[in-house]
Amino acid sequence: MLRRPSIGAGEIAWRWSFGAAVAALLGLSLLEYLDTLPVTRAELLLLKTRQTALVARALQQVLAGSGFRLVESLIVLGVTLAVGWIVLAALGRAATLKALLAYFPAKDRLPSISDRLHLRSLFGLNLFRVGVTVAAFIGSFAALLAEGFVSQGASPSPGIAFLLFVVLTTLVWLAWAVLNGFLTLASLFVVADGQDTFGAAAAAVDFCCERAGPIFAVGTWFGLSHLAAFFLASIVAGVVLGFAGILPPGLSLLGILFVTLLYLAVADYLSIGRLAAYVAILRWPAAPAPAQDTERIGGGPSFTIGAPVSAAVDATELILSDLPNPAQTGPY
Repeated sequence: MLRRPSIGAGEIAWRWSFGAAVAALLGLSLLEYLDTLPVTRAELLLLKTRQTALVARALQQVLAGSGFRLVESLIVLGVTLAVGWIVLAALGRAATLKALLAYFPAKDRLPSISDRLHLRSLFGLNLFRVGVTVAAFIGSFAALLAEGFVSQGASPSPGIAFLLFVVLTTLVWLAWAVLNGFLTLASLFVVADGQDTFGAAAAAVDFCCERAGPIFAVGTWFGLSHLAAFFLASIVAGVVLGFAGILPPGLSLLGILFVTLLYLAVADYLSIGRLAAYVAILRWPAAPAPAQDTERIGGGPSFTIGAPVSAAVDATELILSDLPNPAQTGPY
C-alpha cells in the first residue's frame, strides 16, 4: 500500500469515475422529473407562504399521480447503472489485480499471469454481486414490513419493532458484506489462473478452507481499520456541523463534502490493500507436510519408517549379527 500507491490511486480512479457518473445521472434525472411536474398558480402561492402545513399541502397536490412515473424512471436508471457498473468494475478489477499479481514474486502456488483479462468471467462475478445487492435491498424492505406487522394491533410496540428492524437489517447487510468479499476474492482466481465464473468461486472456497487463519486475520484487521476510519470521519463531520451556526452554509456543506470524499478515498485504499493481502497469502508457499514417523532402535540412531534404503550402503559389509560371538571364539 505504501510502496505502490499508484495501484490504490487506480482503484480510486475507476470507482470515483462511476460514482461521478451516478451522481450526474441522478441529478439530471431528478431535474428532468421536476420539470415534468405541473405547478399551478395556487400551488405556487402556497409554496411561497413558507408555512409547513401549506407547503406540505402544495407538494401533495404537485406530486399527486406522478409516483408511477418516478418509479418507472428509477427502474430504468437502476438497470442502466447496473450494466455500466458490471462492465466498468470488470475492467477496473482486471487492471488492479494484474498490477498486484505482477508486483508480488511468483511462487509455485500460482502459474504465470495470463495475458487475457477473462472479462466474461469477471462479468459473471459482477452480475452475481449485483444480484446480491438487490437481494440485500429486498431484505431491508422485508425487515421494514416485519416492523410494521409487529407494531400493529391494540398494543403497538414501536421500540421492539424498531429493534427488530435494526437487527434484521444488520444481519442482511453483514451477509451482503461476506458474499461481496467472497466474490471479490473469486475475481483473483479469474485473472491469475484463468478460471471461469463458477471455477473461480470453487477455487475461492478451497482457498478459504486452506488458509482460513490468514484470511480471517486480514479481514479482521482491515475491517477494524475501515471501522476506525468511519468513526473518525463521523467525529470530524460532527465538529463541522457544530460550527454550522457560525460558518456560512456553503462553507459548512463544502466541509462535509470534503470529509465524505476523504473517507471514501481511505475506504477504497483499504479495499485495495485487503486485496493485496489476499494476493500475498496466495503467493506464500503452502505449509510443509508433517514429518514422517521415526523409530529409535535401542540407543542407536533413529530410522524413518517407510524410508527407502540408501544406495550408498554396501550390501556386502558385515553388521554386528554377522560377527563371530566373542564368548564362543574367545579373546582376540
